[in-house]
Amino acid sequence: MPVDDAVRPADAGATTAATPAADPVDPVGAAPGRRRTRRVGSGRAIAVLVGSALALLVVVAASLALGVRSIDPGVVWQAIIGPDPANADHNVVWQLRVPRTVIGLLAGVALGLAGTLIQGVTRNPIADPGLLGLNSGASLAVVLCIALLGVSSPLGYIWFAFAGAAAAAAIVFSLGRGRPVRLALVGAAVTAFITPLIALVLLRDTETFNQYRFWAVGSLTGRGLDVAAVLWPFIAVGAVVAFMLANRLNLIALGDDVANALGQRVGTTRAVSGIALVLLCGTATALAGPIALVGLVVPHAARRLVGSDYRWIMPTALLFGPIMLLAADVIGRLIVPNAELEAGVVTAFLGAPVLIAIARSRNVAGL
Repeated sequence: MPVDDAVRPADAGATTAATPAADPVDPVGAAPGRRRTRRVGSGRAIAVLVGSALALLVVVAASLALGVRSIDPGVVWQAIIGPDPANADHNVVWQLRVPRTVIGLLAGVALGLAGTLIQGVTRNPIADPGLLGLNSGASLAVVLCIALLGVSSPLGYIWFAFAGAAAAAAIVFSLGRGRPVRLALVGAAVTAFITPLIALVLLRDTETFNQYRFWAVGSLTGRGLDVAAVLWPFIAVGAVVAFMLANRLNLIALGDDVANALGQRVGTTRAVSGIALVLLCGTATALAGPIALVGLVVPHAARRLVGSDYRWIMPTALLFGPIMLLAADVIGRLIVPNAELEAGVVTAFLGAPVLIAIARSRNVAGL
Protein backbone atom coordinates (compact mmCIF):
# COMPACT_ATOMS: atom_id res chain seq x y z
CA MET A 1 0.00 0.00 0.00
CA PRO A 2 1.41 3.45 -0.80
CA VAL A 3 2.44 5.43 2.24
CA ASP A 4 0.36 8.42 1.19
CA ASP A 5 -2.80 6.33 1.19
CA ALA A 6 -2.01 4.97 4.63
CA VAL A 7 -1.72 8.32 6.32
CA ARG A 8 -4.09 10.52 4.36
CA PRO A 9 -7.09 10.02 6.73
CA ALA A 10 -5.06 11.14 9.74
CA ASP A 11 -3.65 14.15 7.91
CA ALA A 12 -7.05 15.21 6.64
CA GLY A 13 -8.68 14.92 10.05
CA ALA A 14 -11.00 12.09 8.93
CA THR A 15 -12.84 10.13 11.54
CA THR A 16 -11.87 6.73 10.18
CA ALA A 17 -8.62 4.99 11.00
CA ALA A 18 -5.75 4.54 8.61
CA THR A 19 -5.23 1.08 7.20
CA PRO A 20 -1.64 0.34 8.15
CA ALA A 21 0.48 -2.32 6.56
CA ALA A 22 0.85 -3.87 9.99
CA ASP A 23 -1.22 -4.00 13.10
CA PRO A 24 -0.64 -0.84 15.20
CA VAL A 25 0.60 -2.95 18.08
CA ASP A 26 1.81 -5.89 16.05
CA PRO A 27 5.60 -5.81 15.71
CA VAL A 28 5.49 -8.76 13.34
CA GLY A 29 2.93 -7.50 10.83
CA ALA A 30 0.15 -9.14 8.93
CA ALA A 31 0.60 -12.45 7.21
CA PRO A 32 1.71 -12.14 3.57
CA GLY A 33 -1.13 -11.79 1.15
CA ARG A 34 -3.61 -10.72 3.81
CA ARG A 35 -4.29 -7.03 4.16
CA ARG A 36 -5.74 -6.24 7.54
CA THR A 37 -8.55 -3.70 7.36
CA ARG A 38 -9.17 -1.77 10.54
CA ARG A 39 -11.45 0.98 9.32
CA VAL A 40 -14.40 1.60 11.58
CA GLY A 41 -17.06 4.19 10.86
CA SER A 42 -17.42 7.11 13.22
CA GLY A 43 -21.04 6.11 13.82
CA ARG A 44 -20.04 2.78 15.27
CA ALA A 45 -17.24 4.32 17.34
CA ILE A 46 -19.63 6.90 18.79
CA ALA A 47 -22.14 4.15 19.56
CA VAL A 48 -19.42 2.23 21.41
CA LEU A 49 -18.52 5.33 23.42
CA VAL A 50 -22.16 6.01 24.33
CA GLY A 51 -22.71 2.38 25.31
CA SER A 52 -19.50 2.41 27.36
CA ALA A 53 -20.57 5.58 29.18
CA LEU A 54 -23.89 3.96 30.06
CA ALA A 55 -22.12 0.80 31.21
CA LEU A 56 -19.84 2.91 33.39
CA LEU A 57 -22.86 4.54 35.03
CA VAL A 58 -24.31 1.09 35.75
CA VAL A 59 -21.02 -0.13 37.26
CA VAL A 60 -20.73 3.02 39.41
CA ALA A 61 -24.28 2.50 40.69
CA ALA A 62 -23.46 -1.15 41.46
CA SER A 63 -20.31 -0.10 43.29
CA LEU A 64 -22.33 2.24 45.50
CA ALA A 65 -25.25 -0.13 46.07
CA LEU A 66 -23.68 -3.59 46.44
CA GLY A 67 -21.39 -4.96 49.08
CA VAL A 68 -20.98 -7.30 52.01
CA ARG A 69 -23.50 -5.23 53.95
CA SER A 70 -26.93 -5.30 52.33
CA ILE A 71 -28.33 -1.79 51.96
CA ASP A 72 -31.59 -0.92 50.23
CA PRO A 73 -31.04 1.09 47.00
CA GLY A 74 -33.39 3.79 48.31
CA VAL A 75 -31.22 4.18 51.39
CA VAL A 76 -28.14 4.42 49.20
CA TRP A 77 -29.76 7.20 47.18
CA GLN A 78 -30.74 9.04 50.35
CA ALA A 79 -27.17 8.72 51.60
CA ILE A 80 -25.89 10.28 48.38
CA ILE A 81 -28.24 13.26 48.25
CA GLY A 82 -28.62 13.89 51.99
CA PRO A 83 -26.35 11.89 54.28
CA ASP A 84 -27.31 11.48 57.93
CA PRO A 85 -24.22 11.05 60.17
CA ALA A 86 -26.33 9.16 62.70
CA ASN A 87 -27.39 6.55 60.14
CA ALA A 88 -25.02 3.57 60.02
CA ASP A 89 -25.95 2.68 56.44
CA HIS A 90 -25.27 6.22 55.30
CA ASN A 91 -21.85 6.08 56.94
CA VAL A 92 -21.04 2.84 55.13
CA VAL A 93 -21.93 4.44 51.81
CA TRP A 94 -19.97 7.66 52.36
CA GLN A 95 -16.99 6.34 54.30
CA LEU A 96 -16.42 3.09 52.42
CA ARG A 97 -18.23 2.80 49.10
CA VAL A 98 -17.94 6.35 47.77
CA PRO A 99 -14.15 6.55 48.31
CA ARG A 100 -13.47 3.14 46.75
CA THR A 101 -15.70 4.04 43.78
CA VAL A 102 -13.82 7.29 43.21
CA ILE A 103 -10.47 5.49 43.61
CA GLY A 104 -11.63 2.86 41.11
CA LEU A 105 -12.67 5.51 38.60
CA LEU A 106 -9.34 7.33 38.81
CA ALA A 107 -7.14 4.24 38.83
CA GLY A 108 -9.15 2.63 36.03
CA VAL A 109 -8.81 5.69 33.80
CA ALA A 110 -5.07 5.84 34.48
CA LEU A 111 -4.48 2.13 33.82
CA GLY A 112 -6.59 2.07 30.66
CA LEU A 113 -4.79 5.03 29.11
CA ALA A 114 -1.38 3.86 30.32
CA GLY A 115 -1.83 0.44 28.75
CA THR A 116 -2.89 2.03 25.48
CA LEU A 117 0.14 4.31 25.48
CA ILE A 118 2.57 1.50 26.26
CA GLN A 119 1.22 -0.77 23.54
CA GLY A 120 1.27 2.16 21.11
CA VAL A 121 4.81 3.40 21.71
CA THR A 122 6.34 -0.10 21.94
CA ARG A 123 4.13 -1.68 19.27
CA ASN A 124 3.97 -4.68 21.58
CA PRO A 125 0.57 -6.40 21.89
CA ILE A 126 1.36 -7.97 25.26
CA ALA A 127 2.65 -4.81 26.93
CA ASP A 128 1.08 -3.39 30.07
CA PRO A 129 2.21 -0.93 32.79
CA GLY A 130 4.12 -3.70 34.56
CA LEU A 131 6.25 -4.34 31.46
CA LEU A 132 8.41 -1.26 32.00
CA GLY A 133 9.10 -2.03 35.66
CA LEU A 134 6.90 0.78 36.97
CA ASN A 135 5.00 -1.47 39.38
CA SER A 136 8.18 -2.96 40.78
CA GLY A 137 9.76 0.46 41.20
CA ALA A 138 6.72 1.73 43.08
CA SER A 139 6.64 -1.43 45.21
CA LEU A 140 10.28 -1.08 46.25
CA ALA A 141 9.75 2.55 47.21
CA VAL A 142 6.73 1.63 49.36
CA VAL A 143 8.63 -1.18 51.08
CA LEU A 144 11.56 1.09 51.90
CA CYS A 145 9.19 3.80 53.07
CA ILE A 146 7.44 1.45 55.48
CA ALA A 147 10.61 -0.30 56.68
CA LEU A 148 12.92 2.68 57.08
CA LEU A 149 10.56 5.56 57.86
CA GLY A 150 7.74 3.70 59.57
CA VAL A 151 5.07 5.31 57.37
CA SER A 152 1.84 3.34 57.56
CA SER A 153 -0.91 5.57 56.14
CA PRO A 154 -1.76 5.43 52.43
CA LEU A 155 -1.51 9.21 52.15
CA GLY A 156 2.01 8.92 53.52
CA TYR A 157 3.45 6.33 51.17
CA ILE A 158 1.64 7.21 47.95
CA TRP A 159 4.29 9.83 47.22
CA PHE A 160 7.00 7.19 47.57
CA ALA A 161 5.09 4.88 45.23
CA PHE A 162 4.84 7.72 42.73
CA ALA A 163 8.55 8.51 43.04
CA GLY A 164 9.50 4.84 42.69
CA ALA A 165 7.48 4.46 39.51
CA ALA A 166 9.03 7.65 38.13
CA ALA A 167 12.56 6.46 38.92
CA ALA A 168 11.95 3.10 37.26
CA ALA A 169 10.53 4.80 34.16
CA ALA A 170 13.52 7.15 33.98
CA ILE A 171 15.93 4.21 34.09
CA VAL A 172 14.01 2.18 31.51
CA PHE A 173 13.59 5.03 29.03
CA SER A 174 17.17 6.24 29.39
CA LEU A 175 18.63 2.76 28.81
CA GLY A 176 15.99 1.67 26.31
CA ARG A 177 16.73 4.67 24.06
CA GLY A 178 13.19 4.62 22.68
CA ARG A 179 13.54 1.25 20.94
CA PRO A 180 10.51 -1.01 21.52
CA VAL A 181 12.35 -4.29 22.07
CA ARG A 182 15.04 -2.68 24.20
CA LEU A 183 12.42 -0.93 26.33
CA ALA A 184 10.74 -4.26 27.06
CA LEU A 185 14.04 -5.99 27.84
CA VAL A 186 15.25 -3.21 30.14
CA GLY A 187 11.87 -3.15 31.89
CA ALA A 188 12.08 -6.90 32.47
CA ALA A 189 15.64 -6.53 33.76
CA VAL A 190 14.63 -3.76 36.18
CA THR A 191 11.77 -5.91 37.49
CA ALA A 192 14.08 -8.92 37.87
CA PHE A 193 16.58 -6.79 39.81
CA ILE A 194 14.04 -5.12 42.10
CA THR A 195 11.90 -8.17 42.97
CA PRO A 196 14.54 -9.95 45.12
CA LEU A 197 15.34 -6.67 46.88
CA ILE A 198 11.69 -6.37 47.89
CA ALA A 199 11.66 -9.98 49.07
CA LEU A 200 14.85 -9.41 51.08
CA VAL A 201 13.36 -6.48 52.97
CA LEU A 202 10.06 -8.24 53.61
CA LEU A 203 11.67 -11.45 54.87
CA ARG A 204 13.72 -9.50 57.40
CA ASP A 205 10.85 -7.35 58.68
CA THR A 206 7.54 -9.02 59.54
CA GLU A 207 5.82 -5.76 60.43
CA THR A 208 6.71 -4.25 57.07
CA PHE A 209 5.40 -7.35 55.34
CA ASN A 210 2.07 -7.15 57.18
CA GLN A 211 1.55 -3.56 56.04
CA TYR A 212 2.87 -4.02 52.52
CA ARG A 213 0.80 -7.09 51.62
CA PHE A 214 -2.48 -5.18 51.80
CA TRP A 215 -1.19 -2.63 49.32
CA ALA A 216 0.66 -5.07 47.04
CA VAL A 217 -2.37 -7.25 46.33
CA GLY A 218 -4.11 -4.35 44.58
CA SER A 219 -7.19 -3.04 46.33
CA LEU A 220 -9.51 -0.04 46.30
CA THR A 221 -10.08 -0.14 50.06
CA GLY A 222 -8.17 1.68 52.77
CA ARG A 223 -7.91 4.95 50.81
CA GLY A 224 -10.06 7.96 51.47
CA LEU A 225 -11.25 10.83 49.35
CA ASP A 226 -8.33 12.87 50.69
CA VAL A 227 -5.96 10.62 48.73
CA ALA A 228 -8.03 11.02 45.55
CA ALA A 229 -8.16 14.79 46.03
CA VAL A 230 -4.37 14.95 46.14
CA LEU A 231 -3.64 12.68 43.17
CA TRP A 232 -6.36 13.33 40.58
CA PRO A 233 -4.53 16.29 38.96
CA PHE A 234 -1.66 13.97 37.99
CA ILE A 235 -4.09 11.66 36.19
CA ALA A 236 -5.76 14.62 34.50
CA VAL A 237 -2.45 15.90 33.14
CA GLY A 238 -1.38 12.43 32.03
CA ALA A 239 -4.73 11.90 30.28
CA VAL A 240 -4.43 15.21 28.41
CA VAL A 241 -0.93 14.31 27.21
CA ALA A 242 -2.12 10.84 26.14
CA PHE A 243 -4.92 12.31 24.03
CA MET A 244 -2.50 14.78 22.46
CA LEU A 245 -0.30 11.86 21.37
CA ALA A 246 -3.10 9.91 19.68
CA ASN A 247 -2.30 11.08 16.15
CA ARG A 248 1.42 10.48 16.67
CA LEU A 249 0.73 6.91 17.75
CA ASN A 250 -1.13 6.36 14.49
CA LEU A 251 2.08 7.20 12.62
CA ILE A 252 4.30 5.12 14.91
CA ALA A 253 2.00 2.19 14.16
CA LEU A 254 3.29 2.32 10.56
CA GLY A 255 6.85 1.78 11.78
CA ASP A 256 9.62 4.08 12.98
CA ASP A 257 11.17 4.51 9.53
CA VAL A 258 7.90 5.52 7.92
CA ALA A 259 7.05 7.85 10.80
CA ASN A 260 10.47 9.53 10.58
CA ALA A 261 10.11 9.88 6.82
CA LEU A 262 6.80 11.67 7.35
CA GLY A 263 8.40 14.17 9.70
CA GLN A 264 7.48 12.46 12.95
CA ARG A 265 10.07 12.77 15.71
CA VAL A 266 9.66 9.28 17.11
CA GLY A 267 12.18 9.79 19.91
CA THR A 268 10.38 12.91 21.10
CA THR A 269 7.04 11.12 20.99
CA ARG A 270 8.36 8.27 23.11
CA ALA A 271 9.94 10.70 25.57
CA VAL A 272 6.67 12.60 26.01
CA SER A 273 4.86 9.27 26.29
CA GLY A 274 7.26 8.35 29.08
CA ILE A 275 6.23 11.45 31.02
CA ALA A 276 2.56 10.59 30.59
CA LEU A 277 3.22 7.00 31.65
CA VAL A 278 4.95 8.13 34.83
CA LEU A 279 1.97 10.31 35.70
CA LEU A 280 -0.62 7.64 34.87
CA CYS A 281 1.10 4.47 36.08
CA GLY A 282 2.70 6.07 39.11
CA THR A 283 -0.57 7.59 40.28
CA ALA A 284 -2.62 4.44 39.62
CA THR A 285 -0.10 2.29 41.48
CA ALA A 286 0.01 4.76 44.36
CA LEU A 287 -3.80 4.81 44.54
CA ALA A 288 -4.65 1.12 44.28
CA GLY A 289 -1.43 -0.84 44.34
CA PRO A 290 -0.06 -2.86 41.41
CA ILE A 291 -3.33 -3.85 39.72
CA ALA A 292 -2.63 -6.56 37.14
CA LEU A 293 -3.72 -6.89 33.51
CA VAL A 294 -6.15 -3.96 33.27
CA GLY A 295 -3.64 -2.10 31.11
CA LEU A 296 -3.30 -5.18 28.91
CA VAL A 297 -6.96 -6.11 28.40
CA VAL A 298 -8.49 -2.65 27.95
CA PRO A 299 -6.53 -1.55 24.82
CA HIS A 300 -7.25 -4.86 23.08
CA ALA A 301 -10.96 -4.61 23.85
CA ALA A 302 -11.06 -1.00 22.65
CA ARG A 303 -9.14 -1.82 19.48
CA ARG A 304 -11.45 -4.69 18.64
CA LEU A 305 -14.53 -2.46 18.92
CA VAL A 306 -13.41 0.87 17.45
CA GLY A 307 -10.55 -0.08 15.15
CA SER A 308 -6.91 0.97 15.05
CA ASP A 309 -7.26 4.76 15.17
CA TYR A 310 -5.89 5.95 18.50
CA ARG A 311 -8.15 9.00 18.35
CA TRP A 312 -10.99 6.55 19.06
CA ILE A 313 -9.02 4.04 21.12
CA MET A 314 -8.02 6.64 23.73
CA PRO A 315 -11.54 7.73 24.80
CA THR A 316 -12.74 4.13 24.66
CA ALA A 317 -9.89 3.00 26.92
CA LEU A 318 -10.65 5.89 29.26
CA LEU A 319 -14.12 4.38 29.80
CA PHE A 320 -13.21 0.69 29.65
CA GLY A 321 -10.53 1.01 32.36
CA PRO A 322 -12.82 2.06 35.22
CA ILE A 323 -15.56 -0.29 33.96
CA MET A 324 -13.24 -3.28 34.30
CA LEU A 325 -11.71 -2.21 37.61
CA LEU A 326 -14.98 -1.29 39.32
CA ALA A 327 -16.69 -4.43 37.99
CA ALA A 328 -13.84 -6.50 39.43
CA ASP A 329 -14.22 -4.72 42.76
CA VAL A 330 -17.97 -5.39 42.86
CA ILE A 331 -17.44 -9.06 41.96
CA GLY A 332 -14.87 -9.33 44.73
CA ARG A 333 -17.40 -8.05 47.26
CA LEU A 334 -20.07 -10.56 46.25
CA ILE A 335 -18.20 -13.72 45.29
CA VAL A 336 -17.06 -14.66 48.81
CA PRO A 337 -19.84 -14.87 51.45
CA ASN A 338 -19.36 -12.42 54.32
CA ALA A 339 -15.94 -11.40 53.01
CA GLU A 340 -14.26 -9.56 50.16
CA LEU A 341 -11.79 -10.50 47.46
CA GLU A 342 -9.42 -7.71 46.46
CA ALA A 343 -9.93 -6.13 43.05
CA GLY A 344 -6.37 -6.96 41.99
CA VAL A 345 -7.04 -10.68 42.44
CA VAL A 346 -10.25 -10.51 40.41
CA THR A 347 -8.65 -8.56 37.55
CA ALA A 348 -5.91 -11.19 37.40
CA PHE A 349 -8.54 -13.93 37.00
CA LEU A 350 -10.40 -11.90 34.38
CA GLY A 351 -7.31 -10.88 32.46
CA ALA A 352 -5.38 -14.17 32.47
CA PRO A 353 -7.57 -15.87 29.80
CA VAL A 354 -7.28 -12.77 27.62
CA LEU A 355 -3.49 -12.79 27.98
CA ILE A 356 -3.38 -16.48 27.01
CA ALA A 357 -5.61 -15.84 23.98
CA ILE A 358 -3.42 -12.93 22.87
CA ALA A 359 -0.24 -14.96 23.31
CA ARG A 360 -1.70 -17.80 21.22
CA SER A 361 -2.97 -15.52 18.47
CA ARG A 362 -1.37 -15.30 15.04
CA ASN A 363 -0.42 -11.67 15.66
CA VAL A 364 2.28 -12.52 18.20
CA ALA A 365 3.27 -15.93 16.90
CA GLY A 366 6.61 -14.58 15.73
CA LEU A 367 7.57 -12.71 18.86
